[in-house]
Amino acid sequence: MTAAAALAVSALTGLPQTAHAATARQVERLDRGLTSTHTSSGNLVSWRWLATDPSDVAFNVYRGGTRLNSSPLTASTDYFDAGAPDSADYTVRAVVNGTEQASSEHALQFRSGYLDVPISPPPGGTTPDGVAYTYEANDASVGDLDGDGRLDFVLKWQPTNAKDNSQSGYTGDTILDGIRMDGTRLWRIDLGRNIRSGAHYTQFQVYDYDGDGKAEVVMKTADGTKDGTGKVIGNASADHRNSSGYVLSGPEYLTVFNGQTGAALQTVNYDPPRGTVSSWGDSYGNRVDRFLAGTAYLDGQRPSVIMARGYYTRTVITAWDWRGGKLTERWRFDTNDSGNSSYAGQGDHQLSVADVDGDGRDEIVYGAMAVDDNGARLWNTGQGHGDAMHVGDLDPSRPGLEEFKVDESTNKYSAWFADARTGQILWHQPDCTCDNGRGVSDDIYAGSPGAESWSAAVSGLYNTKGQNIGRKPSSINFVSWWDGDTVRELLDGTHIDKYGTGGDTRLLTGSGVHSNNSTKATPSLSGDILGDWREEVVWPTTDNRALRIYSTPSQTNTRITTLLHDTQYRTALAWQNSGYNQPPHPSFFIGSNMPTPPRPTVYTP
Repeated sequence: MTAAAALAVSALTGLPQTAHAATARQVERLDRGLTSTHTSSGNLVSWRWLATDPSDVAFNVYRGGTRLNSSPLTASTDYFDAGAPDSADYTVRAVVNGTEQASSEHALQFRSGYLDVPISPPPGGTTPDGVAYTYEANDASVGDLDGDGRLDFVLKWQPTNAKDNSQSGYTGDTILDGIRMDGTRLWRIDLGRNIRSGAHYTQFQVYDYDGDGKAEVVMKTADGTKDGTGKVIGNASADHRNSSGYVLSGPEYLTVFNGQTGAALQTVNYDPPRGTVSSWGDSYGNRVDRFLAGTAYLDGQRPSVIMARGYYTRTVITAWDWRGGKLTERWRFDTNDSGNSSYAGQGDHQLSVADVDGDGRDEIVYGAMAVDDNGARLWNTGQGHGDAMHVGDLDPSRPGLEEFKVDESTNKYSAWFADARTGQILWHQPDCTCDNGRGVSDDIYAGSPGAESWSAAVSGLYNTKGQNIGRKPSSINFVSWWDGDTVRELLDGTHIDKYGTGGDTRLLTGSGVHSNNSTKATPSLSGDILGDWREEVVWPTTDNRALRIYSTPSQTNTRITTLLHDTQYRTALAWQNSGYNQPPHPSFFIGSNMPTPPRPTVYTP
C-alpha cells in the first residue's frame, strides 16, 4: 500500500495511519480497543497506545460529546470517570502535534466488570461404541478476521469425551468457530472424525500471514473435514479410526482457511507425515500424534507458520509461508537427519518463539533445544522433555533473553535458568528425583530485581541468580498484569491473586465461569487483547453460552505500547493454545523498576 493509500484508508476508517521502516515487522492494523469497566465508584476507560502512534501522542476522553479531561493525557492510556453509570458511552481522540484526530470507535462496556461474547455450542453426538457426548468451549485465539481493526475470536469446541493421546477410546469431532466481539458467528469448521479430539491433536494458528489486513486460520485437517462454507476436504465417507479410537492411517493435510468466511483456501499434505507409527516411540499412537504449532518472523519482517510433530523422541519442525494465495514450505528440521540426532527427545508440551540471538529474525525454542530462523541447529542443553517453559527478558541485568524450564526426566535438573542465545544454563534448582510438572518465571515480587522463578516439586522462590528468597506462591500456572503496578499477578483456575511474602491476596474470582484442560486449569485465553497494556482473561461461562472477558478495574500511571504490537508477545498469543497452554511474555522486561519500555518498529497492511 502506498503512503497516499494508507492515509486515504486512515481518513475513511478513523484508524491511525501506518508507520513504516525498512526493518519494520508486519503487525495488525488495530483500533483503540476502547473499554469501559464499571466499578462501584465509576468507570475505568482504557485504550491502546499503538506502535504506529507518535511517541509523544496525547489523548482526550469523551463521554458522549463532552470532553472529560482538562488537558490532553500523556502519562497513561486510561482515565477514571468517577460516579459515572455503567451505561456511559465513551470515545477517545488522539492529539498529535496539538491537533485532535478523528474519534475512536465507541467503548465496549464491561458493566459488571466483564463482557460476555455470546457463543453457541455445537450439537452433541454418540461415538461408534455408544457413548454420548456434548461440547465445552475450550481454547481460544484472536485475530482480525474481517479487517475492521477489531480483534475477533477463534474458539475451539472440545467434546466431553476428548482424550489425552495416552488414553484409548473414540472422541467426538473437534469444531472451531470464528466469532466477532458482538457474538456474531462468522463460520464453523468441523474437523471431522479423522482428527481425534484432545489437547495434543489440534493446534490452530490465527494470524495475518499474507498482509492483506485479515487473519487466516491454519491447522491440520483430514478426510472429512468440513470448512466454514460446508465444503468437504478429501474423502467425506472415509473413516480411518481403529477400534481403539486412534487415527493411525489415512492422509493428513495442512489447510489454510479464510478468516472471514472459513473457506479452505489451500490444502497440502501435512509435513511431517506419520510414516511408521512405532518410529515415534510407541506402536499404539501416543507419541506419533503429539503436535505443536506457532507463528514466527523468520525473515524478520513477515510471519510464517510453524508446524511440529513429536517431542518425546523424534522431533520434526516445518516452517511454511502463505504468500499470494500459495502455501510453500520454507524449511524442515528433523532429528532423524544427519547431525541432528542429539536433538531428539528435547521437546516440551509447548514451544516458544523469540529472536533469541538478536539478529532481527525469530528462533523456535522447543524446550531444551532451539532451532535457528533458517531451520538449522542453534543449541541443545540435553536436559530432555518437560511440561512448561518461559522465554523472555527475565533478567534485565543481563543482555538478551533467558529461558526458565522445568524437567520431567528424573536424571536431569529439576528446573533450570539459561541464556536463550546460547542455551548455557546459568543456574538450576536443587535436584529431585521427580517429574517436575509445572514452573513459572516472571516478576511477581517487587522486593527482588527481575523475574522470580518457582516450580511444583521444589520449595521456595528463586531470584535471577538462583538464590532462594522465600515463600513459593500459592499457584504454579499462569500470570497476568492485572492491577496498576508493573509486577505481574498470579492467574490460576478462575481467579487472580497478588503475591505477598506472607500470603497471596485474592484480586478477582471469576463468576459463573469454568477453566479448561482438566488439572491444567487454564483460561480460554489470557493476554492484552483490549484496552491498555494490562491483560484480559477469557473464560467460558459454566453453561458454555458465552466467552466472559474480564478486564482490570484498576488505574495505572504506566504507559506502554499495546503488547499486541510487540511481536514476541503477539506470536505468544498465537501459540498459547498449543499443547499445555502457557502465558505470553514480551521481548522486553516489564516489572518493578523497569526502564522506559521500547517502542516497536512495525508497519500495518
